[in-house]
Amino acid sequence: MLVKHVEDFLAYLRVEKSASPLTLISYKTDLDQFLDLLAGYYKMDKNDIPVTGIDHLTAREFISQMHKHYLSRATIARKLAALRSFVKYLCRENILEGNPIANISTPKQEKKLPRFLYPMETRLLMEAPDTGKPAGLRDKAILETLYAAGVRVSELVGINIADLDLNEQWILIRGKGNKERLAPLGTKSQQALLDYIRRGRPYLLAKGDRALDALFLNKSGTRLSARSVRNIINKYVEQLALNQKVSPHTLRHSFATHLLNNGADLRSVQELLGHVKLSTTQIYTHLTKDRIKTIHEENHPRR
Repeated sequence: MLVKHVEDFLAYLRVEKSASPLTLISYKTDLDQFLDLLAGYYKMDKNDIPVTGIDHLTAREFISQMHKHYLSRATIARKLAALRSFVKYLCRENILEGNPIANISTPKQEKKLPRFLYPMETRLLMEAPDTGKPAGLRDKAILETLYAAGVRVSELVGINIADLDLNEQWILIRGKGNKERLAPLGTKSQQALLDYIRRGRPYLLAKGDRALDALFLNKSGTRLSARSVRNIINKYVEQLALNQKVSPHTLRHSFATHLLNNGADLRSVQELLGHVKLSTTQIYTHLTKDRIKTIHEENHPRR
């Protein structure tokens, strides 16, 4: 039955592909929604749906239902990607003969430029925490690390003390698919981390497990969650009255944009961000038009 194959597929992603917990939750949610649709479409219990229940028509109905619920193109594309991946797995395992949804097209994506902060806004945000308090020391270290290393929030909260080499100004980052990379730090983030480790983290650690190896801790002395990091940033954004939404990913976008605007090449930024494909990094080139125009004005002989 199809339900059992979904469970096997998720196990395959976890064991063979080292998929992150967030990826597994996302795939499970998307495939469960497709199974619910099949149950209604065939008027049968979800647990009784055969593999042959997946076909061109049901995939089309899945897309239609998502449009009716006004889901964004990006969300529809993500859910279709989960379904495509599952069907390819079924074909590879010889559970399904041929790919019945191979000709289903993905909705054309809207091109959205990532939000980023200007250098002045970034500086104000970095200086917002009260470093006279342990939580403020932690918050400053978080903000400086997000901006200096350009890490994802999931990568940030996964950092352990042993992953730091503050003398050489490097952090070992475990990215998507458990792929490791070294992320460089600057002097400001290095100092913020040293201050937090010396004067902030011991206070927070005293409230929890003293053997805990997590770098960033919450008020209970346990590993900080991604949601907590978002709440921390929201607090300082409100405090500064910045006129835009700022998330941990905004600092990652700012990191990439500022590097490119200051002359970094795209391949280097790709490596620093941990992107597998250069095309993922290329969206940031849309944000550097002002710099290109300045170079043209300064160097073209007939400017």
